[in-house]
Amino acid sequence: MAVNDYVKFVTQQFVAYMDMPKEERTRRRSERKQERPPLSYHLFGMMPLSLRLLFRRRP
Repeated sequence: MAVNDYVKFVTQQFVAYMDMPKEERTRRRSERKQERPPLSYHLFGMMPLSLRLLFRRRP
């Protein structure tokens, strides 16, 4: 992809974002934040899950 095409794409995305109402932008931002994985999983991958399963006691 040429640099000119990339600049055109970024400009189109920016204009579409700025044309969106503020309430819509904040709603989308909050939805993205809720969809994030937990911070421990994001930083350390499967290690927290594997340790939790290893040390969890069975009833």
